[in-house]
Amino acid sequence: MKPRVAMGVGSVLLIALALVLPAMLGALWLNRVAQFMTYGILGVAMAIAWGYAGILNLGQGLYFGIGAYMLAMSLKLAAPGSLEGGTPMPIPDFMLWNAAPGAPQDLCCITSGSFLWIPFQREWFGVLMGVVVPAVVALGIGYTMFRARVSGVYVAIITLALALLARLVLIDAQPVTNGFNGLTSLSFFSIGGITFDPYQPRTYYLVVGVLALSLVLAQWLVSSRAGLILQAIRDDENRTRYLGYNVASYQVFFFVVSAVLAGTAGMLYVVTAQFASPTFLDVAFSLSMVVWAAVGGRNSVVGACLGAIGLSVLSSAASETPALLNAWQLVLGAIFIGAVLFLPRGLAGVFNDLLRRHAAPDTSRAASAPLAASGARATIPGQ
Repeated sequence: MKPRVAMGVGSVLLIALALVLPAMLGALWLNRVAQFMTYGILGVAMAIAWGYAGILNLGQGLYFGIGAYMLAMSLKLAAPGSLEGGTPMPIPDFMLWNAAPGAPQDLCCITSGSFLWIPFQREWFGVLMGVVVPAVVALGIGYTMFRARVSGVYVAIITLALALLARLVLIDAQPVTNGFNGLTSLSFFSIGGITFDPYQPRTYYLVVGVLALSLVLAQWLVSSRAGLILQAIRDDENRTRYLGYNVASYQVFFFVVSAVLAGTAGMLYVVTAQFASPTFLDVAFSLSMVVWAAVGGRNSVVGACLGAIGLSVLSSAASETPALLNAWQLVLGAIFIGAVLFLPRGLAGVFNDLLRRHAAPDTSRAASAPLAASGARATIPGQ
């Protein structure tokens, strides 16, 4: 079985398993698994950016956080706490609590910057912004970096610094974002009259459906002509540029695709977890995504996805174990170090090696079959 075929089979098996889980899990665990599935989408995003484009983005949490906050703003305005203030239009409860005495009870001007919330009264606008804003931000960052031929560790430093900067801005804009507290007490997500309760199977299937689409899209992209050129850029950027390809354009495009997937994952996380927090932009969270991709296999879309889901489950279990309560991050770090030292291509690389070894005997037999069929025999000189 070829690695590409194995990747497709792995995707099908993963989705098939995900579809039957609701029959075996209660509402609480179904909700938790749905959250882990959103991390699987982040794994796909990391595989595209790091594994296939060679772009080590240490600020992927920036796009996850943007997507989360965009949808959370709409769900916050639709929540009962934003509708009970007796005002003409919904106002987030934290704005009412923190408003200055005599401030107008209107979303346009109750506090500095509150007018930014006005379009988010429409839920479709929050969903749209959860895709568009990460794409625009990634486009600006990617265009600036890659047109200037920034690469390697410098990309990692820049993306990490930008995520930290965005986190500080998010916290400092407390009157608009609720600062450290984030956005909580949200309404359920609804679309087309269908409400998605976080603990109901339909919400779980929504996440699984988006994960399946992400896997299909990612595998199609990396297998396309553009994906092959991207891998050539990753392996030898200068040589690809000398062959006449616009290297920066390919890098920017896939950088944006990765950001859009991360923003989509952020929105789905808000749907399942019912909150948005500045912790989404923490360094630890973005580094966790790198660990997921490294362990699962950054050169494999399915491997990175499974690495994200599996390590998220492991981290959750370890953080809830009394003996590992203060050391579970050390366990995660040890797993990452072990993967770098002994599994440089991740678990997916090991699996592909096993497939090649299994296929090798079949290849040698197939090559000798024509000789046997033609009755060819060795001759000794002089006979």
